[in-house]
Amino acid sequence: MDRAATTSATSTSGIDPVTLTVIEKGLQQVCSEMDLVHEKTSFSPVISEGLDRSNGIYHREDGRMIAQGAMGLPIFLGVMQETTRAVIADRTDLKDGDVVLVNDPYMGGTHLMDVKMVRPFYYRGRLWCYLANTGHWPDTGGMVPGGFNSTATEIYQEGLRLPPVRLVREGAMDEDIIRIVLANVRVSSERIGDIKAQIAALATGVKRLTALLDRYGEATVEAAIAELERRGEALMRAHVAAIPDGTYSASAYMDSDGVVDAPLEIACTATVAGSDLTLDFARSSPPCRGPMNSVWASTLSAVYVAIKHIFPDLPMNAGCFAPLTVTGTEGTFLKAEEPRPVAGCASETSQRIVEAVCLTLAEAIPGKLFAAGAGSSGNLSLGGYDPATGQNYIMYTFSGGGYGGWWGGDGLTNGCSTIGISKNQPVEILEQRYPLLFERYNIREGSAGAGEHRGGYGLDYRFRMLRGEGKASFLMEHGRFGPPGILGGEAGLPNRIRIGQAGRVTTPEHLSKGEGYVLHEGDWIEVLTPGGGGYGDPSRRTPAARAADDAYRGD
Repeated sequence: MDRAATTSATSTSGIDPVTLTVIEKGLQQVCSEMDLVHEKTSFSPVISEGLDRSNGIYHREDGRMIAQGAMGLPIFLGVMQETTRAVIADRTDLKDGDVVLVNDPYMGGTHLMDVKMVRPFYYRGRLWCYLANTGHWPDTGGMVPGGFNSTATEIYQEGLRLPPVRLVREGAMDEDIIRIVLANVRVSSERIGDIKAQIAALATGVKRLTALLDRYGEATVEAAIAELERRGEALMRAHVAAIPDGTYSASAYMDSDGVVDAPLEIACTATVAGSDLTLDFARSSPPCRGPMNSVWASTLSAVYVAIKHIFPDLPMNAGCFAPLTVTGTEGTFLKAEEPRPVAGCASETSQRIVEAVCLTLAEAIPGKLFAAGAGSSGNLSLGGYDPATGQNYIMYTFSGGGYGGWWGGDGLTNGCSTIGISKNQPVEILEQRYPLLFERYNIREGSAGAGEHRGGYGLDYRFRMLRGEGKASFLMEHGRFGPPGILGGEAGLPNRIRIGQAGRVTTPEHLSKGEGYVLHEGDWIEVLTPGGGGYGDPSRRTPAARAADDAYRGD
């Protein structure tokens, strides 16, 4: 029987369990169909192949999440909620058929490349909810192709920043806004395709949500949403109540901010009191000069993702996060204020936050936690001019790494980032679109942290420029410190980057971050992503598991 039917024997709304479950799945299906349209109609491989996008439904009063597509990125669990809240507060003039475009990090956003659209949804002449989506655009202008500028010291260097502006007015696209956007990006023909894909996804949501309301009626659907939110909170409170009361602390560390070559600390203190959980980050490092500052929406969402990892049966609605309180971010690099740079917040800093939360609770509930994973999206951008096509290009790619070992087994090898469910773009697609050749794309043997259950292995890849000129930049993590193990497990190997230019091989000064590397024909880049941390004392690993490890390595 479905979770919605079993969480509580009696519905306070009077809706029978079957109808409640059907409406729950119907709302999720609306979002998932939006995801599918977004994916299939986008021009950028990072969306169409990598699935770096998300779509959802949000409450008309305060923007809290009603539902999100199952294939949307988890890091957007809280982000689009905060974006919608910002739009509701900022734009009281929206009408049926309007679509707002926004990527301002300080207004419920993340980094500038995550571009959001918000559309008010009207049913029978009344504002019923908001539909919203996010798509990662491979470029929004700025100092470096792809936007991952590792040396930025203010937001203005990172690209085009958009407050909530009305892109579509009652169904008609505003061509002036389009002209402004396209004049500030490097490959405008690709961006206009991504823009129209996001608009089309929202239009699909309007159509499908209207059909759902027509079938079940407004009163029934609204009652179901309230009941699902109530049950989500009840389930979360049951999980928190099972954690022993007390205070627990741990820290995760970032390599550097890209400008100052010194680690940044994310210090988390968790206080469990009955069914309430407070996570305090007051001991974390102060705001940093470089682009690893995190905005509030990204920090909050990272906490939500961590909790969803620990309790995967939680539904995707705002109710399940009601028992959580996040404090202590003021005055730290986890709540950036304008004009702090934030390019790394969503893809890198967020993963260290997830790591910090999980390490903190590992002491309290060791049987539900796992060692740290690779914890980096492996952001790599390459932009330039291809003489064979006569066109400019921007390639943005991310890579997987090892997951941490857990109480039931070894970590996943070459898994996606801990804040996403995106998949690696196929190398065949990248070679087809861009002037490069992948010479190697392997599992990074020996990269896993040892343990009773070892971590998963990272990735080892290398590509070579075939023609023309390209400028590369990196914004990654876990280059100074490998992903830590827990309960006696060892850390996985750290990230490694090497660049070959005209026969000279170098590594970035900041290990996992760098920019301005100009590549010509024959030059290459090599990336070895981190392995996951180990779970438990390595001496307790079974002989059979050790033999399997040896056989895999060919020993």
